Amino acid sequence: MYYLLSLLTGVLISVMIAFNGGLTEQYGVYSATVIIHVAGLLMTLVILAAKREWPFAKAQAWFLYLGGAIGVVTTVFNCLAFGRISVSSILALGLFGQSVTGLVIDQYGLLDMPRHPFKKRKILGLLLILCGIASMTNEFDLLPVILSFATGVTIVVSRTTNARLAENTSVLSSTFFNYIIGIIVAVPVCLAFGRGEPAFTGFAFSPNIVIYLGGIAGVCVVLLSNVTVARVSAFFLSLLVFIGQVFSGLLVDMVLSQTFSPRNMIGATFVTAGLCVNLLLDRKAAPTP
Repeated sequence: MYYLLSLLTGVLISVMIAFNGGLTEQYGVYSATVIIHVAGLLMTLVILAAKREWPFAKAQAWFLYLGGAIGVVTTVFNCLAFGRISVSSILALGLFGQSVTGLVIDQYGLLDMPRHPFKKRKILGLLLILCGIASMTNEFDLLPVILSFATGVTIVVSRTTNARLAENTSVLSSTFFNYIIGIIVAVPVCLAFGRGEPAFTGFAFSPNIVIYLGGIAGVCVVLLSNVTVARVSAFFLSLLVFIGQVFSGLLVDMVLSQTFSPRNMIGATFVTAGLCVNLLLDRKAAPTP
């Protein structure tokens, strides 16, 4: 079930990206980041009120609240890389960063996560995954390549930190802090770098209300991540989310822009094959009751 939830997370990310893309066109990158966090926070507050849950019931270690701040860093890195290399390259390099970070976390049990030591039998699956990543990467420009790889690192650290907070509080409380801390960081970043954006020169609500739903989709992504992180290895979680994201992203592109990327399809197929190989090996190696 948790594998399916991880795939669903990837699908929701694709939908969220489509919504947020329209918001960015309307208001600009940094302004849209603030609006996304405000919408997500409002949605979380509604759910908290319905559940009658108080997120400040018990204080936790300060570093557990940094997931939202790290998420803003992820957004900024993506924005800086966008336009300098292709979207497929950003996606593939981000997956590479997530995979490496996930393997390190699994190997050593970092961030208080369960240990999942790497086994030599998984090398074939890992090679297939690397082939998929390579097939989607068609450009090299040092700075955006580094930033895209770093985005993968920050994604894993952010969702793992949020999940640790969720275990100590609740899934809803962790989601609330993700957005409130995100706003605290996103607002000064917007004021520093986004003053020339349309939101500052003439703010107006768009009649296309769909573009404001990205924050709500983001809440669902954070909620699902908080549930799955502790139950699926960091490496497999990154791959499952990626598969859900890429295949649904291909469908979204076909519907919205009537385009299709064979490179992304080939890459996603290799990554899926590698994941299936390793999952089958894990299942065969699991002790029978």
